[in-house]
Amino acid sequence: MDFTGVPVLVTGASGFVGSAVARALAARGADLRLLVRRDSDRTNLSALNARLIEGDIRDEESVLSAASGARYLFHVAADYRLWAPDPEDIVRNNRAGTLAVMNAARAAGVDRIVYTSSVATLLPDDHGAADETRPATPEQAVGAYKRSKVVAERLVEAMVAEGLPAVIVNPSTPIGPRDVKPTPTGRIVVEAANGKMPAFVESGLNLVHVDDVADGHLRAMEMGRIGERYVLGGQDVTLRAMLAEIARIMGRKPPTISIPRSLLFPMAYANEALARLTGGDPFLTVDSLKMAAHNMYYASTKAEIELGYHARPYPEALVDAIAWFRAAGKIT
Repeated sequence: MDFTGVPVLVTGASGFVGSAVARALAARGADLRLLVRRDSDRTNLSALNARLIEGDIRDEESVLSAASGARYLFHVAADYRLWAPDPEDIVRNNRAGTLAVMNAARAAGVDRIVYTSSVATLLPDDHGAADETRPATPEQAVGAYKRSKVVAERLVEAMVAEGLPAVIVNPSTPIGPRDVKPTPTGRIVVEAANGKMPAFVESGLNLVHVDDVADGHLRAMEMGRIGERYVLGGQDVTLRAMLAEIARIMGRKPPTISIPRSLLFPMAYANEALARLTGGDPFLTVDSLKMAAHNMYYASTKAEIELGYHARPYPEALVDAIAWFRAAGKIT
């Protein structure tokens, strides 16, 4: 698809995945409009040739103003927190934001939408890699964030049945450069690279370079089927192997101590209690421990066949992530 001069709106462009999508579109010559909150960190947007529009994705009128005249929309913005003092805030934010953006896109007459969901909406498969055929219900989702993404994805599907021209993409666990906040996985990379994770729990996840996820978004816009979901993943890896690879990159010995999850729950409760007092973000949460009970492995076969999607080996993503964090002063 030729994006040269095509007006495209991206929500969440100041964030990790959103900025990667915006950069990929800029490289293809798109006429970029980026919807950002007034208080957003603009670090990832400084070098982009784009028009910044201040607004809130939960405010349908501000989204409609930004979407007016846009041909394509990438709705990447989301409340990506695994913990909040009031967990239902995460659910409310992601549902309200998705509803407002989809309504505004429909009212603006946008030709095509790519909605960024998550593999959090899919049930893990304890016997292998899960795919798009395993949708979860809100009741089956572990934690407020996963539940919020299930609720939002089901909302988009219902609107597609009413004529909304949306394609759904489900990124797995992106890593790489420009993780400003950083994301929960980015925090693991930083802590491990700084030698502050001497132990681990036995779990697994699917790691993918954030720029490959961005490429998958553009491919979904071009070739994705309306109403279909596409997993945009990389490689399945145990947490032990991930930490060992980070240690190798940093020239350190890998951690070898495996801690049973059950022993960490008191620490997780204490972390959350402290966060409520300080207003900070707990590094270890109860929900993250519950999620770690399953290997979160996913297959991107559908995207590979239908979209020509491809992900590079995950160690390359770790190298890029560590280089960026080091340059940002987060790794000493």
